[in-house]
Amino acid sequence: MAGLFDKAEQKHRDQARPLAARMRPRSLEEFVGQQHILGEGRLLRRLLQANRISSLIFYGPPGTGKTTLAQLVASHTKSRWYSLNAASCGVKEVRAVLEEAGDELAATGRRTILFVDELHHFTKTQQDVLLPDLERGTVIFIGATTDNPYFALVSPLLSRSQIFEFEQLTSADIVDLLKRALVDRDRGLGTSNVGATDDALEFLAQGADGDARRALNALEVAVLSVAEIEGQDRLVTLEVAEESMQRKAIRYDGTGDEHYDVASAFIKSIRGSDPDAAIYWMARMLEAGEPPRFVARRLIIAASEDIGNADPHGLVIATAAAQATEMVGMPECRIILAQAATYLACAPKSNAAYAAINEAMSDVQHREILPVPMHLKDRHYRGAKELGHGDGYRYPHDAASGWVDQDYLGEEREYYRPVDRGYERRIRQRMQDLREQGGEHHE
Repeated sequence: MAGLFDKAEQKHRDQARPLAARMRPRSLEEFVGQQHILGEGRLLRRLLQANRISSLIFYGPPGTGKTTLAQLVASHTKSRWYSLNAASCGVKEVRAVLEEAGDELAATGRRTILFVDELHHFTKTQQDVLLPDLERGTVIFIGATTDNPYFALVSPLLSRSQIFEFEQLTSADIVDLLKRALVDRDRGLGTSNVGATDDALEFLAQGADGDARRALNALEVAVLSVAEIEGQDRLVTLEVAEESMQRKAIRYDGTGDEHYDVASAFIKSIRGSDPDAAIYWMARMLEAGEPPRFVARRLIIAASEDIGNADPHGLVIATAAAQATEMVGMPECRIILAQAATYLACAPKSNAAYAAINEAMSDVQHREILPVPMHLKDRHYRGAKELGHGDGYRYPHDAASGWVDQDYLGEEREYYRPVDRGYERRIRQRMQDLREQGGEHHE
């Protein structure tokens, strides 16, 4: 009788778990994504096949399978599982687990996997406590973190661990998971007899931003809301998906015309010094699921192509925004990208550097190649002086002004033509002064 009650209690507990928890893969074959580390021939797969798992650190965005894969590793290696959350445990709890793992290993020969979630919350002292037992092989340590481990963890722990970076799941990966959940009668939503349109599944997948947990939980809300409605088609439509995720579907083809059209409007708005339009088109891209990295790359290009030396800080700001975007991710990186986009839109504009390199490359491709003038040739290798290389070269720093009138091309050509705007106005004036100074020397 007690066994029946235990089964009933377990069934109730399972039913109360969110769909994302119920649909966790039970084997490596069911695991979706991360093929760059888990595919055939990849390092983690080889370590599992050889049963040579040591300490591992899983690093990447939420909902990409870090905890799930750690549990599958434990199951595959038939190891005892123990889990801690770094945000809510101290040194005492860590020592207790390590001691228990040592006793288990001595008594049965069975190793323990110690999984620590949110590893970046561990203090240096807590990390140091792990080191002796990792060195002795008492436990197989697996840590999961959303922060870059090279910034968050001590060097000795890093040196004893294999680090695997998890990538955001693709929309196709998540759609596959959603379809599985819809038909799974044991753990999923199969008993509800509710279907879903392709565009609804695609919307949920894209709206999850690579987070499988978020997509599955939104699907569960959508299915339950449809299942309760009497006398209507039991189907999750795009409209139902929007309500379930509390997000509007943005019509946007990430690989087709709209992708290029919106990106073009974004760049042309920056070029045209309209920060409001630039912000709108950027918001359109981000809200539709365009990778922030793509937006950041476009900003870097615009900073040189359209702003150039009219405001040299533009490239610095755009590059810093791109780096910060990689570190922060969505949704916060939208603020960083907005700062860079509005700065570039409001900056003075010049395409002089862009035009200069295009014209010079055209000359290299279509005109006779100019030889390096003799006085500019390298004379630091043996025999160069005897060949006359470098003869007649004048070192500009020897002049009081730091400039000498000297030919650097061998032929009169002009590529860079600074505009009379922003900082390039000063560059233009300096170039004009140097030309006049050179003309005086030739008189």
